[in-house]
Amino acid sequence: MVMKTSYLVQPFEIHRKRLRPARQEAAQTASGALKKAEALAARMPGAAALKVVADDETGELEGVTILGQWCEVPEDFAESLQGG
Repeated sequence: MVMKTSYLVQPFEIHRKRLRPARQEAAQTASGALKKAEALAARMPGAAALKVVADDETGELEGVTILGQWCEVPEDFAESLQGG
């Protein structure tokens, strides 16, 4: 079992008056994800930087950590990460 750490930025958009996830973007480092999320939040309703640890072979998630979030993020966003 080889664990791999990835960094993602999850921007959010408004669709039919509700916040929903937009297309995720990859980042090389934690600081890169934080900077990218902060920049995206300047032109979108909100964004979050994520650290994802998963088994490189099976893709099974070990854990997801929110490194930071800006502006509008759905109230159940953290809960949805734990459930998913």
